Amino acid sequence: MRISELSERTGVSTASIKYYTREGLLPVGERTGYNSTAYGEAHVARLRLIRALIDTGGLTVAAAGRVIAAIDDPGIELDHVFGIAQQSVPREITPPSAASVEKVHAVMRERGWATVDKNPGIPLAASVLDDLAVTRTDLSAVLSRYAEAIDMIAEADLDAVAASGDRDQMAEAVVVGIVLGDVLLAGLRRIAQESHTHRRYRGGVVPGQTHETNETEEPT
Repeated sequence: MRISELSERTGVSTASIKYYTREGLLPVGERTGYNSTAYGEAHVARLRLIRALIDTGGLTVAAAGRVIAAIDDPGIELDHVFGIAQQSVPREITPPSAASVEKVHAVMRERGWATVDKNPGIPLAASVLDDLAVTRTDLSAVLSRYAEAIDMIAEADLDAVAASGDRDQMAEAVVVGIVLGDVLLAGLRRIAQESHTHRRYRGGVVPGQTHETNETEEPT
């Protein structure tokens, strides 16, 4: 397909396609003439991944480039791809207090989690505890429950990676799971929070909607 068709199918402008190619995020097309280039389905898939990383994941073009380079390099082991993807997700935080970092480490010990010292999740979680302390909201008591739920999610992430197939597909699954998984989990959490709120305080009735029971009526 020509670049105009690639642009139409992906919703990415031709100028952006050329830019991503120059920056090394998108492989060059196949030259079919003096001034013409052909693109294939792999370019469609790669462009959709690029836009997902940038638009939904919030990565900069440079960060997306580093992540994609890790995907494309067969010499990089999957655990290193994990690390590169984690470090690429934008997170601007204030350095956390030692007390909050220790609370996070305590939960890590409780769950048997082992990570490198620079795992970005440690200061991120600790900084949230600091922010909550300012509002006098202490979540330390429920950290263990959160960690238990996250353990299951992390296992599901790895199961999804393992089921992806070959190394390239697995590496891409790693990136998608880390960068876009946070957004997905945030969405699902909001849905579940509202549902449990209605169940706990309104008997499962959603305001503004007709209550429907799932019970099967007995024939008369």
